[in-house]
Amino acid sequence: MQNAKSVDDYIKKEKSWPAELKKLREIMLATPLEETIKWGAPCYTYNGKNVVGLVGFKDWFTLWFHQGALLKDEEKVLINAQDGKTKALRQWRMTSAKDIKPSTIKAYVKEAISIVDEGRELKPDRAKRLVVGPELKAAFAKDKKADVAFKSLKPGLKREYADYIKDAKQAATKDRRIAKILPMIKKGVGLNDKYK
Repeated sequence: MQNAKSVDDYIKKEKSWPAELKKLREIMLATPLEETIKWGAPCYTYNGKNVVGLVGFKDWFTLWFHQGALLKDEEKVLINAQDGKTKALRQWRMTSAKDIKPSTIKAYVKEAISIVDEGRELKPDRAKRLVVGPELKAAFAKDKKADVAFKSLKPGLKREYADYIKDAKQAATKDRRIAKILPMIKKGVGLNDKYK
């Protein structure tokens, strides 16, 4: 993913799926949604609420429904790309132009708009307690600059980093991940900022 300033810029820079994203964009523009850029990618909003985004990855392109968990998903096309981490967001992955079904996509968008109109929303669990594991604590004890920088991060970013280390199964993986994130923490960036 890349960090674009406009939807035209995003599609122009897209290496794998420019024609497919252009087609999805045409479908979105035929709905009541408003087009914008958020997290460096095209996002479509309704009454100020994020409804759907579109993104190209190496192996697929996708629609992100921000309240996708509330959609009926009669076609069974939506997945939770980060099971156990995302509560509302659902992804519709496509791997060819044949996967683009305009009438089905418009039906999903129409339902997503009705969810906004009804005021229904799944909100992220912000009360989740931050648990910094012993490996990350030990790294901070050795690197005071990283410790200070970590303490100044927003709670969500702290959780992102702590969970990234905690979720690794093997000690060697935890060590590699810690080596990767310490410079990022010192720069004050989030673990997934390059994807936003």
